[in-house]
Amino acid sequence: MLKFLSKVKIEYNALDPRIASCMEFMAQCNSRKARESNPACQVEVKRRTDEHPPQITVTFVNGVEQAFDATSTPAQSIRTMILEKGQTLETEQMFREAGESWPVIIPKEELSHPAPGVKPRKAEEKKQ
Repeated sequence: MLKFLSKVKIEYNALDPRIASCMEFMAQCNSRKARESNPACQVEVKRRTDEHPPQITVTFVNGVEQAFDATSTPAQSIRTMILEKGQTLETEQMFREAGESWPVIIPKEELSHPAPGVKPRKAEEKKQ
């Protein structure tokens, strides 16, 4: 998960009962596997004393920053979103390294063409 991030900032008040997502996400970030995937990723923890709600802010390796309300977003959902965005970043990098433009724009008329080597299903097969 951390391999797609350059920075993680976790903010919470220890007395706030809504910090479960922050604690779980922090544990995931501090796992050996996560740290080994990107040792350069900065993980910053800010323990607050005010009423600011728990928040997790991530900065992707391309500089895009995204903040999550940790009171209503489970840590697993944040992790899943990071992995999905990371796959998009990897795909974009592969295209750019191959000299292709990004994003890939598929003409509308090509979207309705069947894929090569795939036989279209007959109507009676679809019903079963």
